[in-house]
Amino acid sequence: MVEASAGFVAWLGASVVVLADGRRGLALGIALAAAGLGALAWLDAGPPAAAVVAAGGLVAAGGRLRAGEPGWAIMPAGSTPRTVLCVATALVALWLALVITTGPGAGLRFAAVACLALAAARVLWSNDGVVELTAVGVLALAVGVASAMGSGDVTFWPYLAAGVVAAGTGWIPQIPPRKSGGG
Repeated sequence: MVEASAGFVAWLGASVVVLADGRRGLALGIALAAAGLGALAWLDAGPPAAAVVAAGGLVAAGGRLRAGEPGWAIMPAGSTPRTVLCVATALVALWLALVITTGPGAGLRFAAVACLALAAARVLWSNDGVVELTAVGVLALAVGVASAMGSGDVTFWPYLAAGVVAAGTGWIPQIPPRKSGGG
């Protein structure tokens, strides 16, 4: 039950990152994703791994509060495709975690697939550097926690690397938005 709840919280956090454009919304999203992924890290690798994942996400969330569009800006006008992406990703990740693969760790598989897909989509979808860096932070945390899948010997180092990368993405100076179009 704890694993399923942690997977849901991680998906919810990644979904908030996809749906938010404001700094508060992005900070909430990465904090939720870090909380869920940190709980999964605790179950697989123990308290030190969970601590660095959660700390990396919280440091990134703190840094995110100082840069970007002000306010929450969760589900602004035109966010219907992003909402559909979040729901569809949850359904596909749940299907992969429960039907296609078997064995313990369904919550970890769900969270890893959902967070990786949503964060990667947000990086590709956005042209705002602050949003992209937040999504990269979620992506780093998800990759670090996903390193526990399929291996019997779980080490601390992928979690530490994920926490450091995520924390760093929250404090990179604001990048001006890219211009759309060619030419």
